[in-house]
Amino acid sequence: MRAKSDHLTTLRQKSESSAPKRKGRRVTVRMPAADRREQILKKAFEFFSEYGLTAQTRALAESCGVSQRLLYSIFPNKSALINAVYETSIAGVFKAVWFVQLQDRSKPMEQRLKEFYCEYYDTVLTRSWMRLFLYASLAEVEMAPTYIASIIKHLLDTIMKEALHEAGLTSPPNQAQAEVQEICWILHGAVSHLAIRRHIYRDQTDLKVDKVIALQVHSFLAGLKSVVPQT
Repeated sequence: MRAKSDHLTTLRQKSESSAPKRKGRRVTVRMPAADRREQILKKAFEFFSEYGLTAQTRALAESCGVSQRLLYSIFPNKSALINAVYETSIAGVFKAVWFVQLQDRSKPMEQRLKEFYCEYYDTVLTRSWMRLFLYASLAEVEMAPTYIASIIKHLLDTIMKEALHEAGLTSPPNQAQAEVQEICWILHGAVSHLAIRRHIYRDQTDLKVDKVIALQVHSFLAGLKSVVPQT
């Protein structure tokens, strides 16, 4: 009988040791408000890029290691959080110095465009950036229209002006100018779609990104002269 009792005791101890321990209360590490905000925005960018903008903030808070209550003490609502993510991680990574470099006429336009789009591809068109941008577009959030209106239109106007100047062409009026802008969109769209192919479609090709961009830029400049007549 004693042997049986000892055996039962041993089994009970093993069961208790292998049972999952009850999780204690989450301990939130204290940090300055600015650092906490930066931490949440960085995590939110990664989180929304993986799960889309319909993902719940409760899960985001858990991934940040904070309570949902603390999350909403920093951002009053989900819309405010998404807007902040846009400002820091979508629009915020575009460098204002790129406009200056694109207007540096000491370099050939082809070189300027190659350098810009290679850096733009590496800095802006990352996997996370592309995924969030596409998620936002499908959700009809104003992220893409705002980015295009505030940054891309100015970028394309700069490219058009500089490309026409180097080619000795004057900016055409009205409808013809709209056609030139579309040619600029073809270049920008080609680079953007290259990022979609590589990051979203996982297209594997032997050509390196800088080589593809060089081909796209060369085609753009060659096509521009056929659209805008010499003056």
